[in-house]
Amino acid sequence: MPEPSHRGAPVDAPGISSRPEIDAPAGGAREMLELTQLADREVEELQALHTLDPDQVPADAVKKRLGPLFWFAAGWFLLIVVLALAAPLMERAGFLPDPTKAVKCANPPCSKLGILKQGYLLGTDNLSRDIFSRIVWGARVSLLVGFSSIFFGLVLGGAIGVIAGFFKGKLETVLMALTDMFLAFPAILLALAIITFASTSNPGEEPRLSRQVAVILALTIVSVPPIARLVRASTLVFAQREFVLAARTLGASNLRIMVKEIVPNVLPPIFAFGIIGVAIAITAEGALAFLGLSLQPPNPTWGGMINDGQKFYLDAPHMVLVPCAVLFLTVLSLNLAGDRLREYFDIKESVL
Repeated sequence: MPEPSHRGAPVDAPGISSRPEIDAPAGGAREMLELTQLADREVEELQALHTLDPDQVPADAVKKRLGPLFWFAAGWFLLIVVLALAAPLMERAGFLPDPTKAVKCANPPCSKLGILKQGYLLGTDNLSRDIFSRIVWGARVSLLVGFSSIFFGLVLGGAIGVIAGFFKGKLETVLMALTDMFLAFPAILLALAIITFASTSNPGEEPRLSRQVAVILALTIVSVPPIARLVRASTLVFAQREFVLAARTLGASNLRIMVKEIVPNVLPPIFAFGIIGVAIAITAEGALAFLGLSLQPPNPTWGGMINDGQKFYLDAPHMVLVPCAVLFLTVLSLNLAGDRLREYFDIKESVL
């Protein structure tokens, strides 16, 4: 049995060829059939659509450029990732001081020294700890929580959404009812409840889970319902497409159709949504750290740094402004990249 294309190319079947040079009725019917087949092909073939109908597919849609704004956002986020991954090596090499210990200052308190004083790039906090080092180590926490929670959310929510959208019926009703129940509960309160239950224990006993694992678990559970809803909507669209019907006609099993046809087509928009989800998870982790529900001091987190610096805002405003600026730029870069990728992957649907 021939392999169907993951982007919706028709399956070879009796009387139908997957190539543009097909045997079809002459006249307008042949042109319409060619246009339909080309529309279901890869994004790089938009140039052929533009040639057939310039009014329907504008030239701007054929360029397929991510644009400088995307690369600026990707560059900033890549910088944060590289610094976070290289933090242990930089500390061992002496480029980063210990983020939990005070550094030596000739004129204490270091928090009033300002930027680029005594070799500390972003100054120090009220306890004479290097802010740049704490920013880099805090990035490790934010990125780990953001990517882990959204990854597990995509796996669980994606499976629920594909199953609900493909099989429909009573199974869809039950699964969507469960997601609606979670969506009806305020997300921040649900996360607080999960973290409190998972990270507390009886006196003298070890916590059930570490605080970081509890935060990842809470954000994963919170992210599953919206992801499941989005995947279900995409599955409902692709389940009615011609290439899925052709696969059914050729005798493909439900599992094969889901794995080979539905999932590859659902992945691009879900991937773009996942990038925005990471930004939301990083913001949520910062909010939880601000409330004291993430890693406990002296471990550095961006939200914890903002909470610590608010008491000294007048004397040392950089204690608040620096972590706020880093958090803002990181979340903004992820949002811009996610939106641009969503437009890039949806280009065929948006111009046809």
